[in-house]
Amino acid sequence: MPLAAILGCAGPELTAAEAAFFRAQDPLGFIVFARNLVDPDQARRLTADLRASIGRPDAPILVDQEGGRVARLKAPHWRHPPAADRFGAIAAQDRARAAQAVRLNHELMAGELRSLGLNVDCAPLVDVRAVGAHDIIGDRAFGTDPYLVADLGRAAAEGLMAGGVMPIIKHIPGHGRSAVDSHFDLPRVDADFDALAETDFVPFRALNDIPWAMTAHIVYTVLDAVLPATLSPTVIAEIIRGEIGFAGLLLSDDLSMKALKGRLDELAQASLEAGCDVVLHCNGDMAEMEQVVRGAKPLSAVGLARYEQGQRRLNAEPDFDQADLVEELSALMA
Repeated sequence: MPLAAILGCAGPELTAAEAAFFRAQDPLGFIVFARNLVDPDQARRLTADLRASIGRPDAPILVDQEGGRVARLKAPHWRHPPAADRFGAIAAQDRARAAQAVRLNHELMAGELRSLGLNVDCAPLVDVRAVGAHDIIGDRAFGTDPYLVADLGRAAAEGLMAGGVMPIIKHIPGHGRSAVDSHFDLPRVDADFDALAETDFVPFRALNDIPWAMTAHIVYTVLDAVLPATLSPTVIAEIIRGEIGFAGLLLSDDLSMKALKGRLDELAQASLEAGCDVVLHCNGDMAEMEQVVRGAKPLSAVGLARYEQGQRRLNAEPDFDQADLVEELSALMA
């Protein structure tokens, strides 16, 4: 059974030390960032080398390709997808047109990712933007209406799956109220349960059949006054699995983010014991990855079943004309 971890690598080429480490630890998969992606040929070599290091040609390789300011594939080699709030603005005039544009955009993204050997996208973000919150979410959100966010999030996820790429809805149970950036500080949200249930939880409940979700490093004081969702058995069991009804593979957000305090082995262990199926570590730092794997454990039988069930949802042989999709999307966005 593979290790219940998704790991990064340091640069655009897999080093011998990294390959040996991954071979020995056998993580479920990998994540890449802009530091790892130079041009299409190099990206394809890297994804092939990552999979070869663990001997699994279908291993998940993730990327954060939302569009707007969160796009790891950069010009001049790759298209820059629009930010989510562009589609929200279209929806204010024509909701059906916006949903069609979102789906096409994500079908296009799926084709772009698959051509590089990338088969999981850390998107769509279905957090509901709150007025006055930190702009870490901001234009990454489809809007402030939870039902619109749910509709456009559904279009995005289905577009990715139609293109053969696994979507990850994030950041469950909702990051939109955060007053600080969880990359640097631990957010605390003091909203009452009814406010959360009627706003933040709505898109996640509507999309609870999507195969993968990523947790939020946020303390919701009405749910667990001490632990952020990623580390909270209460939030995961009672809210994510219970109230929201999410039944798929639950992935932690990046354990190296400063919202979480403590040793990485302890955080990995605590995340898995709280109910995450898989932990995520992104920065490719070898010393940190060695800590993460000490606290991780093999993927559970339940986690494996969730992973395999998700794989069956993907279109295995997408057949889209990318040029036609670009033309159609441009007309919808005009």
